[in-house]
Amino acid sequence: MPTAPEIRPIPAEATYALRHQVLWPDKPLAYVKVENDAAGQHFGIFRHDELVAVISLFVDGAEARFRKFATRPDCQGQGLGSALLQHVFAEARRQAAQVIWCDARQDSAGFYARFGMQPEGEIFYKGPIAYVRMAFVLD
Repeated sequence: MPTAPEIRPIPAEATYALRHQVLWPDKPLAYVKVENDAAGQHFGIFRHDELVAVISLFVDGAEARFRKFATRPDCQGQGLGSALLQHVFAEARRQAAQVIWCDARQDSAGFYARFGMQPEGEIFYKGPIAYVRMAFVLD
């Protein structure tokens, strides 16, 4: 009987390989590290004890931000990333955050919109990639 995917906390260093593979494969590994990774909470979803998606959560008072959300390409479209995002929303609520936001790649904005996130502000670029800030008021 297959085991259900499991979400669990992981160290920041455990996120780097997936961040690199999925988000910035053409950049050096150091590019995917966040300056305040040590202050974040990092979660991974495991399928058959293999890490297949990662996300990093940073809570600062009433505001929460998630960053470096990456799902292995062969595992996308299977609900794993959705489960991980819902977990982070719940964790932000548990820590009394009132809003959660991210800088979303513009081509992923539709995914975040399915969770009630709304675009805020103008499109901006990181290198050649278009981004938009997406936010959601937590209840």
